[in-house]
Amino acid sequence: MIPSGLLLAAYLFGAIPFGLLLGKYVGGVDVRAAGSGNIGATNVARSAGKVLGLVTLLLDAAKGATPVLVARHVLDQPVEVVAAAGVAAVVGHVFPIYLRFKGGKGVATGLGVFLALSPLATLAAALAFAVVFGLTRLVSPGSLAGAAALVGAILYLGEPRPVLVASISVTGLIFARHSGNIRRLLTRSENRV
Repeated sequence: MIPSGLLLAAYLFGAIPFGLLLGKYVGGVDVRAAGSGNIGATNVARSAGKVLGLVTLLLDAAKGATPVLVARHVLDQPVEVVAAAGVAAVVGHVFPIYLRFKGGKGVATGLGVFLALSPLATLAAALAFAVVFGLTRLVSPGSLAGAAALVGAILYLGEPRPVLVASISVTGLIFARHSGNIRRLLTRSENRV
């Protein structure tokens, strides 16, 4: 019974819309009606200020890392369950039941998941993000580069197959959620930070 209950708990925890809550109750802004309309850290930073954007980033990452750490260190689950808990948290963030399944893009929550699953691969992903963001001053290509680099780093490091599958799943979800950004990048109309 632990895996099914754990995955449900990971989903429900991942679905907590910290960006929306912070924007609304601390910043006085409904981030769904401002900027890009996204509940993630980038739009919170644009709509409610950089401090709240940073807090959102940290909380969204924490809700990805927490189910992984609990599954691994508290419940002593095998790696496939640990990785699945991480994916469930990202799915919760992207498709939150609390917001009629309209959530964020999964980058910060994915960051937390893989920081707990594979710190070295996450470091490589963060470096890729930093380089691309530094060159373009655009968050979306940095996020996409980081997600792609994560998969490559996990392959290079020889991480267990469930971790690789989780990275491919989360990266695919991140790319799908960035389809609008990709279109704007192609037309050079993407918003800068």
